[in-house]
Amino acid sequence: MKTSLLLGLISAASLLAREPAKPSADLTAVTTEMAAAANAFLSSLGEAQAKKARFPFESDQREAWGFVPRARKGVPLEDLDEKQTAHVRTLLKTALSDPGLGKVDAIMALEAFLAEIEKRPDFRNPKAYFTSVFGEPKAGGTWGWRFEGHHLSLNYTIADGKAVSVTPSFFATNPGEVMIDHPMKGTRPLAAEEDLARALATTLRETGKQVVFSEKPPGEILTAEDRKAKQLDPVGVIATEMTAAQQAALKELIAEFANRHRKELAEADLAKILADMDKLRFGWAGGLKRGEPYYYRIQGTTFLVEVANVQNNGNHVHATWRDQSNDFGNDLLGDHVGHDH
Repeated sequence: MKTSLLLGLISAASLLAREPAKPSADLTAVTTEMAAAANAFLSSLGEAQAKKARFPFESDQREAWGFVPRARKGVPLEDLDEKQTAHVRTLLKTALSDPGLGKVDAIMALEAFLAEIEKRPDFRNPKAYFTSVFGEPKAGGTWGWRFEGHHLSLNYTIADGKAVSVTPSFFATNPGEVMIDHPMKGTRPLAAEEDLARALATTLRETGKQVVFSEKPPGEILTAEDRKAKQLDPVGVIATEMTAAQQAALKELIAEFANRHRKELAEADLAKILADMDKLRFGWAGGLKRGEPYYYRIQGTTFLVEVANVQNNGNHVHATWRDQSNDFGNDLLGDHVGHDH
């Protein structure tokens, strides 16, 4: 199967989660790389393309994120030539790890797969992924960028060149696993996010913990495309009631989300999340057998992950990661950015 520059699938082995990293203190080198990559991308654009790609940092558009197939702002891949597309990939590499980039490639490749099997190329477009830059990318500056399309929304906010917010972060896959006879058969971009969670839920139930809070899963992630993620009721089992092995399994699951990003970003996020370990909860709804529809969430004081695999008879996965105090860098920015909504 032929794939474009941004649709190359990497080996399944590279999709495995890495070991959680030790905390890192300084992201200046990362943000400098991001700014350089963003400027190289912007400099490669023509006037009309740049007009689509650039927004003021204070723009309401910065928080107008989403994951459904729809019209979007930003400059789409289908408007870019090969060199400009390569600049987008370089920008993505300043944020993502190799496994994270592999997940992105697989999700986008599934759009081409759906276009083929549904015979709807007008609706399933693997080049309908948009890049937007908010503010002026510069070392030591405050700005942001987004890469987004159907089933994918990557949002990055850089504060004073020292800190990076990586949420909201949304990855999804339809189908969750390609089961038909096709060159992509067996593809499961979010396999670890499912398998690790199911294993944890199973061991918690086997040790008598009330991890399953509902036999019927909700039909979708509850925070949806909300600009501000609402607080959800506490469900499932708190980490302090887990065994050491179960706590380790929870950490491994959380690391699967954090390690989508490059080492320095993953280190910083894991340090923050795991500092709140005693308040983290894990809950499951739905069946525990593979193939049964399910929903799970991990929630702490501000950390929230929701995963729903309900559509398409439990073969269509939506996975969101939110920071309820720092989505779009709101905590980093001291909430001084003006909003029009």
